[in-house]
Amino acid sequence: MSNTRKKQWRWPISPETVRSVLSSHSILGLAFAAVIYLVCLTGTLAVFAPDLERWEVPATPVARTLSDAAAARALAEGAKHIPADTALYLALPTPAKEGASLTAFSPTFERKWAVAEDGSLSDLEAVWTEFLIHLHVNLHLPRSWGEFIVGLTGVALLSSLVSGILAHPRVLRDAFHLRLGGSRRLQEADLHNRLGIWALPFHFTLALTGALLGLSTIIVAVLALLLYPEGGMKKVYELFLDAPPPVDARAAPMPDIAALIAEARARAPEAAPQNVVVERPGRADMRVTVTSGRAKLLVQQDETKFDAGGRIAGEEHPQDFVTGTRILGGIGQLHFGWYGGLPVRIAYGLLGIALCVVTSSGVTIWLARRRDRGRPAPQWERIWAAVCWGQPVILTLTALLSWFAPEASLPTVWLVLTVLSIMASALARTVPGLSLARIWRRALAALLVVLALIHGAAALPKGGSLLVDGLLMAGALALFAGELRTRAKPVAA
Repeated sequence: MSNTRKKQWRWPISPETVRSVLSSHSILGLAFAAVIYLVCLTGTLAVFAPDLERWEVPATPVARTLSDAAAARALAEGAKHIPADTALYLALPTPAKEGASLTAFSPTFERKWAVAEDGSLSDLEAVWTEFLIHLHVNLHLPRSWGEFIVGLTGVALLSSLVSGILAHPRVLRDAFHLRLGGSRRLQEADLHNRLGIWALPFHFTLALTGALLGLSTIIVAVLALLLYPEGGMKKVYELFLDAPPPVDARAAPMPDIAALIAEARARAPEAAPQNVVVERPGRADMRVTVTSGRAKLLVQQDETKFDAGGRIAGEEHPQDFVTGTRILGGIGQLHFGWYGGLPVRIAYGLLGIALCVVTSSGVTIWLARRRDRGRPAPQWERIWAAVCWGQPVILTLTALLSWFAPEASLPTVWLVLTVLSIMASALARTVPGLSLARIWRRALAALLVVLALIHGAAALPKGGSLLVDGLLMAGALALFAGELRTRAKPVAA
């Protein structure tokens, strides 16, 4: 009998190893489950950051095109409203992203404007979108610590994906086998495995790029230690960044930006200018950088730099970049999905939802297995319901709050509501976990409708986009439909 089983076993690793890998997969997933889920949820929403900005501030202009002269006017106007040592970053309209924006940033100052087609500026203060992006990138912790934790979360997700595949001997045979309507544990297991397999390339890419972005500071420190023990991290950064010009704080007028953009376009006729960066504006050591993108390249690879006098200080084109530099430049684009327009963002959104389902169902499977074995954990079932469905509810509440009280501290509100929801769920001993999850889902559906109606009513007279409101209504309808289906045909425990 033992020999027969050995002959039938065709998975590259032994059954004993599979069991060990499955155990480590469960432990790793449970240890990081809440943070992985939060990062995946906020990342799925952050994909739509360009759309969310327009949704939050519906009256701001959306420039379909921006002439070189209008770009110059926008930069000149922005330079009047910033402190010294602040850089200006002008994002031009592209096929992947409608509208132009101007951002002023320094370690102590940040401001953003929408740019109209004539170059005039309007404040673009999308407080909830900023809150969401920072929650995804660094959990609103001090940046180095927050990015480190998010990077570790990416490593944990990557390890969970690999161990999940290794622990599944019938990964190919079961790829299209889905048991719905029977045992809840089997249904969740099939959903977990199928969504994990079908979208594995996306999940893997997202986890890998997220880990690299989050742990970039650690990676640079390790490279510095190994390659340049005497020069430190500065030497490593010099491999990727040009050295700044000698310091010269004398006043200098802004060069003719329109002429510089035209010069950059002439030097790379196959590329379209996409960004203009002005460092140290108004100083003699000013640098103006025009970066351009080509139709079939993921990363902007044409860059022309000018000094304060408008003279060329350096330029780079695709043939000047080695493969490693191109890969590094594409990490952020691949991770956030901001490179291909609305169709790509929608695809990223749907795949991100799948990753959220994979993460949440993993914990649900573990809890259901404990219940099947006579060792239920009702308190953890309620807590996970508060995380899985409570977080979308809390994020929706912060979006509503930002509409009525834009000066409110959204990170503080989010933290307080998160702690209260978990504590209340843990103490609600008379409410089963499934019932609590249903309550959260109904609350989420109702809040999505309220949010869509409030923003839609405000945006419609101003000519704002209703895309996000439509997505909110679609999400609410999906939740209501799921509730009706659950009532009509309850799932077995």
